[in-house]
Formats: sequence, C-alpha cells, structure tokens
Amino acid sequence: MPRAHIALDRKAVVGPVRRRTFGSFVEHLGRCVYTGIYEPDHPTANEDGFRMDVVELVRELGSTTVRYPGGNFVSGFRWEDSVGPREQRPVRRDLSWHSLESNQVGLDEFAKWLKLTGSELMLAVNVATRGILPALDLLEYANHPSGTALSDLRIANGTPEPHDVRMWCLGNEMDGPWQTGFMTADDYGKIAARTAAAMKAADQDLELVVCGSSGSGMPTFGDWERTVLEHSYDYVDYVSCHAYYQVHDGDLGSFLASSVDMEFFIDTVLATADHVGHKRQSKKRMNISFDEWNVWYLEEHKASDEVNDEWRYAPRQLEDVYTVADAVVVGNLLMTLLKRSDRVTSASLAQLVNVIAPIMTEPGGPAWRQSTFHPFSITSRLASGEVLRPVIEAPTYLTARHGEASLVDAVATVDDDRAAVFLVNRDLSEPARVTVDVRDLPVSRVVEALTLADADPYAQNTLADPLRVVPAANGSAVLADGVLTVELPPVSWTAIALG
Repeated sequence: MPRAHIALDRKAVVGPVRRRTFGSFVEHLGRCVYTGIYEPDHPTANEDGFRMDVVELVRELGSTTVRYPGGNFVSGFRWEDSVGPREQRPVRRDLSWHSLESNQVGLDEFAKWLKLTGSELMLAVNVATRGILPALDLLEYANHPSGTALSDLRIANGTPEPHDVRMWCLGNEMDGPWQTGFMTADDYGKIAARTAAAMKAADQDLELVVCGSSGSGMPTFGDWERTVLEHSYDYVDYVSCHAYYQVHDGDLGSFLASSVDMEFFIDTVLATADHVGHKRQSKKRMNISFDEWNVWYLEEHKASDEVNDEWRYAPRQLEDVYTVADAVVVGNLLMTLLKRSDRVTSASLAQLVNVIAPIMTEPGGPAWRQSTFHPFSITSRLASGEVLRPVIEAPTYLTARHGEASLVDAVATVDDDRAAVFLVNRDLSEPARVTVDVRDLPVSRVVEALTLADADPYAQNTLADPLRVVPAANGSAVLADGVLTVELPPVSWTAIALG
C-alpha cells in the first residue's frame, strides 16, 4: 500500500479562500438555458419560468459567480436583442453553435435568476464583431442608476435597480479560429485596451478581464499573453485562462494527473504577466480569472453530428455524462485553483447545467447531480479562511502526457476554529495510507470525512440511476495526537472537515 505524509504549517499561507473560485458559467448553448435553467411549462417553474429544482441544486452546488452569456456565443451576440418585451425580441442564428436563439432569456431575466441562486453576475461583452460603443451602452443599461437613455430603458423594461455588475470579460477566446471575429494578439490587444479604457472612464472601479490563451496547447501560448498585455496592462485587472481535460486513448493515469498541466498553465501565464508588468515598471499585479475549466470530451463531440445543417432551438449539445474518474479530476483541478489563490482570484466551472455540467435535467422531468457535482459542492461548503501550502511526501509515477506526478495530492484550508483537508489518490489499483500533521492547526477532532470513489472508476449518474455515484463517509479518518490518518481508495477524492 502506498504511503504519503503531508505537513501543514499554519504560517504557510498561500492566500485567502476566494469565494469567486467557486464560480460557474452559463452560455446560450445547447440546453444550458432553455430546458436547463428556464422551462416555463415545467412542474417546478416559478412565475418567471425558472426551474426551481435547478435553483435548489445550484444553491447546493455553492456556485458564487456566473459568467454569462458566453463563451463563443458572445462573439455574435447583440445584447439589445435580449431586453424589452419578449414578444418583440428577434430570433437570431448563433453561428458558434449552429442553432437558433429566441432571446426569451436575456440580461434582466438572468439577473433575476441569479438572485434566486445567490450568485454574482460576471458579464461578457462582444468585442469580436461589435466594439467599444455597444460595450459602453451595455454598461450604461446594466449599471447606471437612472436619468440616462439606457438606464431609463432598463427601468421601463421592469428593472428599476441597476444590476451593478462588477466583473466584465472583454470578449472570449479571441485567439481561436473557431471564434466569430477572431483576431491576432496585436489586433485584440489594441481593441481590448481601448474598450477597457472607455469602460473604466465610465466606472473606474470595474474589474475587467482580458482574454488570455484558449489553452496551453495553442501555438501562440505565452506570446499571445505578452502581446495582449503589452497593450492592455494598464487598463485591465485579470487575464483569463481556459483549460479542458479528458481521457485520451484510455490513458487514465495521465488523465488523473491533469492538474499538473493546470499548474504549468498558471505558472506560465503569471510569469508572462509579471514580465510585462516589470517592463512597464507598473505597481499593479495582474491576477488570473480561470473562467473556463472542466472535463470535456471534446474529441468525441468533434466526431458526432451534434452540429449539422439544421437550425434548431436549444438542441442537445455537449451533454457529457461524467464518471467517478472525471469527478476525481474535477476535485483535483479545484484543489489546484485553491493552491494558487494568491493570484487565481476568480474561476468558472464550465458550464452549469446540461452542457458539460454538474447538473443535468430532463425536459418536463427531473434534475440530478452528476458525479462532478459532489467535489465542487463539498469544497465550496468546507473551504474557508486561508489556504495552506502543504508539504507532500508521496510516491510518484510517470505519465505519458504530463511527466512525473505524485500519487497523492493535497491542499488544506484553515479558519479560526476549523480546517479542511482535501486529498486525491491517483493510484489506479492500490489504496493509499495518508498521514497529515495538523498539530499547528486549531483543531482536535474529525467533524466529517467524505470520499468519492467506486470499484468501477467509470461509474456514472444517469437519468435511470441518478444516485449511482455519491460521496460516502470515510470511517478510516482518525485524528490522534495531532496527526490525521486516513485511507484513500484507488482513484478517489476525499474531503475531511476538522474542528
């Protein structure tokens, strides 16, 4: 049985637990919005047409911010289409996902939904095919109290109070040739800088996110960030990162070490951003908004006929059904984001409902939790206070895609009178015995210990069997003389709350 030891020092603080780390993402894509969060004829729908069974699951998930309305969708979006009387809203083609958009859910409706879930709105503007003035118009409509043409239009549309959106994304994945209106780094950096400067002139306290690379595998990765930030550094507050992972060719060992790539991605982007900041002799420290991350079986979707010659409303697209192994990776990626909470101060699990999502729905039927729901919801509930940098002594193994990786990974958080330890065992066949030195923490007992694992790492939750994969109490977790001892099943994610 592999053995690992983890030392926790109360003074080894990475940074605070950022509530925005537990953000999510809703795009007008597939069934994320329509029959996902919005289905007026559903038995649980409220007077605004929102599925309250989904609202309850979003609350349980613990999502804190929601990025909206895209994603690729935003690069063809005219925000004006989505406000005003519903019967007057135009139907548009969405070129990104080859579907029809009815605009029956727009900014004001979505803001209402966010209040039901207790989440903060993170709004994206279309800089790809529109530009500065439409972004300023949207800002005025969304945030100005009253007394201007667009703020008064919002009031006339039934929303008297401003939405007061603080975080704004300047487009989406502008380096990707799949993006409507994609640009070179030089062109995007210039338009992003001009848009950001104009938006800050309207409200200097806005938090603006400039597009980084769409993935660490992009051919311009690194150079893209450098060029974009050389134009926009003085006007923006975050640079975005996007990363998706999947099992390739049955290589589960490499997949379980996906967080190694995420760490590389974060380190490279921060080094590039700091290089630009030093060149500019700036006192500002650029942070990361990791505003798309998840497991996504993209290769399988590329080979499917989900996008075809038909123009359909809310077709079933990207509805991945997740496994235990997928949930372990999602839990580990979230642990990695916590480990970098000093600079990764916002993140968005992509997406929230039906589309590569922790929550699934059936039209007219139930909503249920995917396997990936559980590590996110438990971490959001238990993590508080400050993130501690663990010292991990564990065996390693060699992966084909990510080089050497530790069999056991860990992170911890500590608050005034409680702490939480999050653990992953990447071993494919053997349990791991882990000891955690918590003598420096203000805790004396195990409050809760939950493990997500299964004899079949490919087990899934489905409409027919929505409770196949659920976390179970880990009775092996014992705290004695300041040392926590726990046994981790193979391919597992574990959370332990201490008090």
